[in-house]
Amino acid sequence: LGCPSLERITIPLKDGMITYVSIFQGCKNLKHVDLVEGEQLRDTIDALLLEEWRNDMKDKLGVINRSLPTARAGNSYNDEGEKAQTVQLWISSVLSTIVRYKAQHRSLLNEAATALQLALPNDIVMNNVLPFLELPSYTFEGED
Repeated sequence: LGCPSLERITIPLKDGMITYVSIFQGCKNLKHVDLVEGEQLRDTIDALLLEEWRNDMKDKLGVINRSLPTARAGNSYNDEGEKAQTVQLWISSVLSTIVRYKAQHRSLLNEAATALQLALPNDIVMNNVLPFLELPSYTFEGED
């Protein structure tokens, strides 16, 4: 039953990745999750305009490695454990939050661009200001 020696997994940041609720049943040593898109996600987080957003996202990323060690692994066919559900909920939370912050970032950037275009020539705003405030081009699941 299970995978008692499994300690770490690497998965995509995608809702619906974990479809079988007992997939980690008996995996009592599973304590760490890495994301395939980890580097792109960290780059995006680092580029967010507000420090509050960056801190919130960094905290959300770390939650899984704090909560997974204490999630029950399950030990029989009628005890599926909590690890799969913990990973599912974490993925949904990270995805919905990064998508929301990226949308808010774009909104603030558009407002700033409009204000700057009133004070500076358009080519200076478009070529010398906005490129430094844009997010990396990676698109996460759930974005338009």
